Amino acid sequence: MKHYSISEASAKLTIPESTIRYYEKKGLLPLIERDEAGRRLFSDDQIMFLQIIIYLKNTNMPISRIKQYVDWVVEGDGTIDLRLDLFIKHKQTVLDDMALMTEALKAMDKKIERYTNRIQSSKQGKEEK
Repeated sequence: MKHYSISEASAKLTIPESTIRYYEKKGLLPLIERDEAGRRLFSDDQIMFLQIIIYLKNTNMPISRIKQYVDWVVEGDGTIDLRLDLFIKHKQTVLDDMALMTEALKAMDKKIERYTNRIQSSKQGKEEK
């Protein structure tokens, strides 16, 4: 089985090594193996698991909830219902956030259009003089 160093995992996931170390410190990477020298080794499965953690973090899931998810994964199949519920609820939160952002973008587009029109009108007024 192929293993990756922290720098290879970092490059593969396009995140800083410090982020991986932080996630490990917070208990989000409990299954990371180490070589004889104590260096972290990441399998393909661990890279995929870390990618899920990154997706959850990028969708504003708090570290404490991600930690709860990780704990349930470590506990095993008896927590599948809990994990499913967590993902269903978080998906709805993300959808709600997206709807809020879409509305905010519409408002920004109106302001951009208004200011663009004012600037163009101002320039036309100066050209006519």
